[in-house]
Amino acid sequence: MDNQHEVQTTAGRTPQAGARYAAEALTPPVDVIEDAGGITMYADLPGVTRDKLQLQVEADTLTIEAEASLDVPQDLVSSHTEVGLARFRRAFTLSKELDAEKVTAELAHGVLKLRIPKAAHAQPRRIEVQLQ
Repeated sequence: MDNQHEVQTTAGRTPQAGARYAAEALTPPVDVIEDAGGITMYADLPGVTRDKLQLQVEADTLTIEAEASLDVPQDLVSSHTEVGLARFRRAFTLSKELDAEKVTAELAHGVLKLRIPKAAHAQPRRIEVQLQ
């Protein structure tokens, strides 16, 4: 599968306004699957609820920002915490072949599913041959 022309990660590059947030955030793993109609992205965001998730498309950049809600019961004390920071951030540069106006998103069981269809001009189409 060659989807490098469809979406590129910009996790290492952040705009100045989000630089502080990005420096403190974890980079969630993301799987990208391409088919004839577009791409589907799956991002692992454990502990993230819908109200703590922000998705934004600006120009050709898709940004995922989220904050996890990992509550510890009152009667328990954590003796070891490997992920004390529960913020996620990841940015992707979208190809011009994708229709950023039609992004759909679903969040279930800590996995964010994004569907980005190809733009009409990039969709495969059948050309009918006329007999003369």
